[in-house]
Amino acid sequence: MTLSFGFDLSLAVLTLAVAGYAIGARESFASVVAFISYGVLLALVWVRLSAVDVALTEAAIGSGVTGALLIGAAAKVGEGAVDAPRSVRGAGRLLTALFCIATTLGIATAFLSLPEKAPTLAPLAAEHLPSTGLGNPVTAVLLSYRAIDTLLESVVLVFAVVGVWTFASDRDWGGRPESPGKDRPEQPLTFLGQILPPLGILVGVHLVWTGATEPGGAFQGGTVLAAAWILVMAAGLRKPPSIEGAWLRFALIGGPALFLGVGVAGFALAKAFLAYPEGHSKAFILVIEAALTFSIAIALGLLALGAPGRKGHP
Repeated sequence: MTLSFGFDLSLAVLTLAVAGYAIGARESFASVVAFISYGVLLALVWVRLSAVDVALTEAAIGSGVTGALLIGAAAKVGEGAVDAPRSVRGAGRLLTALFCIATTLGIATAFLSLPEKAPTLAPLAAEHLPSTGLGNPVTAVLLSYRAIDTLLESVVLVFAVVGVWTFASDRDWGGRPESPGKDRPEQPLTFLGQILPPLGILVGVHLVWTGATEPGGAFQGGTVLAAAWILVMAAGLRKPPSIEGAWLRFALIGGPALFLGVGVAGFALAKAFLAYPEGHSKAFILVIEAALTFSIAIALGLLALGAPGRKGHP
């Protein structure tokens, strides 16, 4: 057994064990912590599979932002949670287990039924990669070959924020979301809120810029910017913004709107929706990525803040 194989085997066993604990944990907070740990381990798995872009996305969104949302949800649900009857909980667990088993068997059947040489478009995508002006094949696929998928993903975030805002009562509409920190945060948190955000901005911008040639992109960079913004508000250095601010709404929809505008302009410039003029693909994609980064950061930050209210605000 080689050292590399031993590490991969240990990583696989640990990932499955943590996933099992996340499902079976009795306390919601322990389950959320296990879920976050599972996301970090899964990011390592993607790194071992040489899928660094996917690993960055999993660590940033799958574990980081989603973990923060689940921690907030667990804290709020725990305040007034009512245990369901034992029979209902047992039936729910049984149905969940049966669904997971069926899904696993379906995936295994699909994998085992593949031909010896599975069909792939990878060689064709790599052949046309130079025409996009990009060195990162993942970015080329997401913003050139399958741009409609990326556009819909960015639009989904906008609808998710609107969905969260709808939980606010009518009298609270237009207010500010609740601050993620205490009224008087500890000094270490304030210190981190002053030191880390500038570094986070540099890392986020770097991930977006380098995404054209190396692993990175708008979703990874936007997540880092969102984390820096949330940290500033948690440290009490800035209050959450009012959702009725025009700049906030413009920033939220600006990226998807620009993306859609470029797609429509493709009819005139390249005779197809979401097509780029020959020789200018990279410039258009970088502009789209930059706009999406800010919209993604705003959307993720607002999702973490939750529904607006007027408590403690004029």
